[in-house]
Amino acid sequence: MSGGITNSNFLVEDRGRRYFVRIGADIPHHGVMRFNELAASRAAHAAGISPEILHHEAGAMVLQFVEGRALEPEDIARSATLERIVPLIKRCHSEVPKHLRGPAMVFWVFHVVRDYGHTLREADSRFVPALPGILEVAAELEAAVGGISLVFGHNDLLAANFIDDGERIWLIDWDYAGFNSPLFDLGGLASNNELPADSAEALLALYFDVKPTDELLYRYAAMKCASLLREAMWSMVSEHYSSVDFDFVTYTDMNLGRFEEAWANFKEM
Repeated sequence: MSGGITNSNFLVEDRGRRYFVRIGADIPHHGVMRFNELAASRAAHAAGISPEILHHEAGAMVLQFVEGRALEPEDIARSATLERIVPLIKRCHSEVPKHLRGPAMVFWVFHVVRDYGHTLREADSRFVPALPGILEVAAELEAAVGGISLVFGHNDLLAANFIDDGERIWLIDWDYAGFNSPLFDLGGLASNNELPADSAEALLALYFDVKPTDELLYRYAAMKCASLLREAMWSMVSEHYSSVDFDFVTYTDMNLGRFEEAWANFKEM
């Protein structure tokens, strides 16, 4: 099946049943550890938001196959879809940790950005000259986010990770799962799916059940910038270390441009 950038995915039929199979090893450069993905996937199933893990072994997971449609960014931009997705994200944040077993990881985007900086220097990336400025911006964004509440985040809310089976929406692919601020998932949902800028108040109001304050909007905008920066740096690192047939150079440049636009808008707040 197409669509995987960190895994190879297959639809397998056996004895009249269909299964979804994910093949992939640890990816240390991206902090992807399969023991964590497995634990998060099991907890998400127990919380009622993700398909069941039917079998696992080193480098492979077999999951219940969900017959449905992966969402597109334009789906998520619709208010009716957001009203279905945001409660699912809240359930992820509050219910998944109740079922999580074993060691737990933290996904703090600013640590990820700093670590990517080290990795890019080691790889002699084309972006090495730009790293001091990038990391300075990241430090400003981290200060702007300020203190956080800790929830269990999915941390990769691409449209394709939501499957609509006609009755409900499932949340899949837990490669980057870990404890985090809820603002990262909300900012990532907006940045990954190019939600219009005027959707921020509606998105935050849906999640927090109150009209967002100017302070919350400011912190959310900072985290949205950080999400875009992390995606650009993820691609910068992938230019050197990924074996997947994908145009990472173009993807890097596209996300870097989107980050720079968001950063410029943030500085005007």
